[in-house]
Amino acid sequence: MPTIAITGAGPGMGLAIARTFGSRGFDVALIARSKDKLDTLAGQLGGEGITAEGFAADIMDRPSLTAALEAAKSRFGAIDVLEYSPAPHSPVPEIIIAAPSESTVENLQPQIEYYLYGAVEAARAVLPSMREAGAGTLLFTTGGGSVDPLPMLGNVNAAAAALRNWVINLNKELTGSGVYAGHVAIGVWIGEGGPEGIPSATPEQIAHLYWELHEARDRAEAVFTG
Repeated sequence: MPTIAITGAGPGMGLAIARTFGSRGFDVALIARSKDKLDTLAGQLGGEGITAEGFAADIMDRPSLTAALEAAKSRFGAIDVLEYSPAPHSPVPEIIIAAPSESTVENLQPQIEYYLYGAVEAARAVLPSMREAGAGTLLFTTGGGSVDPLPMLGNVNAAAAALRNWVINLNKELTGSGVYAGHVAIGVWIGEGGPEGIPSATPEQIAHLYWELHEARDRAEAVFTG
């Protein structure tokens, strides 16, 4: 069975992506901070006939992230697809939102740690074995502001844009290796109850895009706008 590891897994996009891949024969490794919440998600997926297990890690604690991915590899044999989506599902200490003019080294550095450094660490944990196998998919998620930034998210968008740049460049580097890297920018409000005037979509509507990228491997980026 192939395996997808979902880093930043939660009850919204993470669960939808897990179902999308799991329904197509993938085992699922779920990675996030709360083991209890991961176990709940794994139980839901198990009830749907999808083999899943949670591995607790904090994206801001890079050794714990590497350890969780290594544990997932030990459990499932290999990671065939890595999906990295660092959007917080609960408040994260030191993660502060600031406009461009209010951005400082102090409030930008944690965003860089959260978006870029965590992604680099996750990729380093799985990429060597993918290169050796000549196959694998690396998918990274940001908000639409990584492409078209919003003033209210000045420091967030800057960090997400750094991740976007790195992923697109990684895709170029991996050309011909059998390993594919892709970036997904979600330019809508996920779920119901979003701000007036901002388009929304369900996690299930968005999740199919990840499968399309994994299958087609024909572009470095997809922007979901509804």
